[in-house]
Amino acid sequence: MPGNSMDKSKIVTCTAPVNIAVIKYWGKRNEELILPINSSLSVTLHQDQLKTTTTVATSSSFQEDRIWLNGKEEDITHPRLQSCLREIRRLARKRRNDGDAALDSMGLSHKVHICSVNDFPTAAGLASSAAGFACLVYTLSRVFDVEGELSGIARQGSGSACRSMYGGFVQWIMGQRDDGKDSLAQQVAPETHWPELRVLVLVHRAQSVVPGRMVEMIEAVQRKDFAAFAELTMKDSNQFHATCLDTYPPIFYLSSVSQRVISLVHRYNRHYGETRVAYTFDAGPNAVIYMLQQHVPEFVQAVQHFFPPESNGGQFVKGLPVKHVALSEELRQSIGQEPLPKGISYVISTKVGPGPCVVEDPTQHLLGSDGLPKETV
Repeated sequence: MPGNSMDKSKIVTCTAPVNIAVIKYWGKRNEELILPINSSLSVTLHQDQLKTTTTVATSSSFQEDRIWLNGKEEDITHPRLQSCLREIRRLARKRRNDGDAALDSMGLSHKVHICSVNDFPTAAGLASSAAGFACLVYTLSRVFDVEGELSGIARQGSGSACRSMYGGFVQWIMGQRDDGKDSLAQQVAPETHWPELRVLVLVHRAQSVVPGRMVEMIEAVQRKDFAAFAELTMKDSNQFHATCLDTYPPIFYLSSVSQRVISLVHRYNRHYGETRVAYTFDAGPNAVIYMLQQHVPEFVQAVQHFFPPESNGGQFVKGLPVKHVALSEELRQSIGQEPLPKGISYVISTKVGPGPCVVEDPTQHLLGSDGLPKETV
């Protein structure tokens, strides 16, 4: 920042991934600490396709803490934001008080400026708050030189954020303690464990489980048993949304397009006499589809045929490239749905990916030398 020596200011940029639950968390037993009533398991999606980027700067010249999200300044006093800031600063003070000479004691009194952007639709059931709070906590930890288990802090921002602190396949252990200190995320398998697994996010709107199911899902992941993984994923999604409908008043997350996607998946699987494709829906209408790499080209063609996009030259498939294949007349007849034009706007093609990362290139900082968002944010 102008007029300040580097020992009085610091700036760090990091990225963090989206995670999509295959065994969902169904509610909270403690609203304030965001403690779940059940354990859950998710797949971390690759940041090359979906990520949050956050820059945090500290300076002796800053008068107050400030935050900008997707180009708009937001209220820094939001309780969940404050929980994350307070916990990171507490751990930094503890480390300093424990005698860590490497920690800049002056920096602990500095105010922070935070700037964060998503490169995917926000508030559309794609876990934007999970990626956002994971990125915030991870970046703050680098600014304040805090190490150790951070998923419990991220959880206090957004429950699902604790799972975005790790790559691959991640479980959020519900824990038993009233203070929530044992309600943490844990990696079940790294992103390299199942390289054939692919994920498609079908975007058409840019806006209590038994413990045995968790055990079955972890075993399916470890065995790389796609049929078991797929059926457990769809059963959990169906049960979650059935429960939402059974509340009073009912909660409607799925749309008519969501229902058509569910039907397409089941008809596609029935045609082949095996479970090749699975769907899941979080708190939104956009489907997340799991399958093995070999089946991606044909299923994408099926989506494009039955949900034809506008012919405006826009890119239908974004992310990982998908080769074009012809859709057989036999499969079209077997699925037998009437095409729904413009039902799906586009598809994000991705795979399992790593956890949060530091961005080393200083030109990628979202905040300028004045501590304010760059115009391109």
